[in-house]
Amino acid sequence: MNIGIIGTGNMGRIIVEALIDGKAAFPSSMMITNRTKSKALLLKDKYKDILIGANPEEVAAQSDIIFICVKPLDIRNLLEQINPHLTPDKCLVSITSPVSTSQIEKRVNCSTVRVIPSITNRALAGVSLVTYGENCSEHWKTKLEKLISKISVPVHIDEKITRVASDIVSCGPAFFSYLLQNFIQAAVKETEIDTETATVFASEMIVGLGELIKQGHYTLPSLQEKVCVKGGITGEGIKVLDAELGSVFEHVFQATHTKFKEDLEKVEIQFSR
Repeated sequence: MNIGIIGTGNMGRIIVEALIDGKAAFPSSMMITNRTKSKALLLKDKYKDILIGANPEEVAAQSDIIFICVKPLDIRNLLEQINPHLTPDKCLVSITSPVSTSQIEKRVNCSTVRVIPSITNRALAGVSLVTYGENCSEHWKTKLEKLISKISVPVHIDEKITRVASDIVSCGPAFFSYLLQNFIQAAVKETEIDTETATVFASEMIVGLGELIKQGHYTLPSLQEKVCVKGGITGEGIKVLDAELGSVFEHVFQATHTKFKEDLEKVEIQFSR
């Protein structure tokens, strides 16, 4: 199976690296392209056998499954470029949340899927959010499921939870790395620990926390109960978090949904032409 990647920015690059490192694909079976060719050439330096397409049309023509990893407002024009090469036996995968599979299906004749990845997929971990187009063939559902399972846990989602699911799975790592960084900086500011040591401790803590949850030793509430000894130090810290966090996460979801609504409106105007 030949795999095409159009767009090798942050997420496009992660998909390429994860598919190869997860042994889901050989470099020689992949053709990539990017508007700024230097980004594609960086991957060529790393994986010598990977193919560089001159343009999106060449990638679409030479590939069985095509991942489009471009910005939402660039997708409509890209579809017009590559549509002549999207024969019914092929599969088109979009990774952007504001563009629905139904919008894409109206403009192409091949199977269509939306897969919203996470940076955690680079470690062959985490979730990929999957939405199949109404006319996606069973053949491609099976093929894609097998492919994505090599780099993540594929989870099928309803259209109505696309944004919140993306906030948790895709934006979540950035949100929590921001919190962890502030946690580290506060430790350095308020105590005698240095940044390097605090970073090692905090990083290993978060990895260990993930393993505890993954292995099913504790739920999130039960983990807090185990660490928070009555009248102990952890409890005092939890009191501060409880008092000062307030509605911060509600505000985060409100902000992301407001921006998402704006993006949806812009995309809708484009696709209605």
